[in-house]
Amino acid sequence: MPPTADSKIRAVLFDLDGTLVDSAPDLHTAANMLMMEEGRTSLSLDDITMMIGDGVPKLVERAFQATGAVPEASELADHAERFLELYEPHAADLSVAFPGAVNCLKRLKDMGLPLAVCTNKPYDATMEILGALDLAEPLSCVIGGDSLPGIKKPDPRHLQAALEKLGVAAADAVMVGDNANDVNAARAAGIPVIVCRFGYTKGPAEDLNGDLIIEHFDDLPDAFARLP
Repeated sequence: MPPTADSKIRAVLFDLDGTLVDSAPDLHTAANMLMMEEGRTSLSLDDITMMIGDGVPKLVERAFQATGAVPEASELADHAERFLELYEPHAADLSVAFPGAVNCLKRLKDMGLPLAVCTNKPYDATMEILGALDLAEPLSCVIGGDSLPGIKKPDPRHLQAALEKLGVAAADAVMVGDNANDVNAARAAGIPVIVCRFGYTKGPAEDLNGDLIIEHFDDLPDAFARLP
C-alpha cells in the first residue's frame, strides 16, 4: 500500500551522502590523509563537504585543485585509488545517519514500498556505511558509483537501473536527494524529486528546483501525496 490513499508512489530512490547519511567527516579524514602524504595543506570539513556529490575521482581532483596544481589524469587516477585505500576501511567511523532516516526507511518498507539507494559513492564503501548505520535491511536495491561502468548521476541511467531492478515505472517512483545531480538525474528520467534541506546543498535548497523540500525525514511519507 502507498503511504497515503491519494499518493501513487510505488517506490522510493535515495541518494546517500548528504541525504541519508552525514558522511563528510570520514571523507574529510581520508582526504586530509591523502593531502598529507602528498605534501599538501589540510582542508576544512566545510571545504570537503562542498566537494561531495560527483564520486571519488572528482572529490580527489577538487582536493588537489584546492591545495595546488592538479596532477595529470593518470596520476590523479592513482591518487583516487589511494584515497579509497584510506577511506573504505573507515567509511563508517564518524559517519551518522541523518535524524529520522533509519525509522523512515523502516516505515516505508512496512508500507510495502520497495526502496533503493542510488549514489555516486563506490559500492563497497556504500554497503559498509549502510550496514554500520542500520540502513541496509529495508533496501531492495543499491546502485553505487561503480556499479554501472561509466555511468554516474546526473546520468538518468543510474536511476533507471534501480527502477528496472525494482520493477517500477519512473512516473510511479520518487527520488530523494540533496544536490543538483540528484535533481537533474531524476528530471531526465521522468521521476519526481524531493530535496532534503539538511543535506549538502551548495546553496539554498529552493535553487535546485525540486518538486518539494523536506526539513526532516519525519516529513517524507506525508510529502508523497503533495507531489505534483
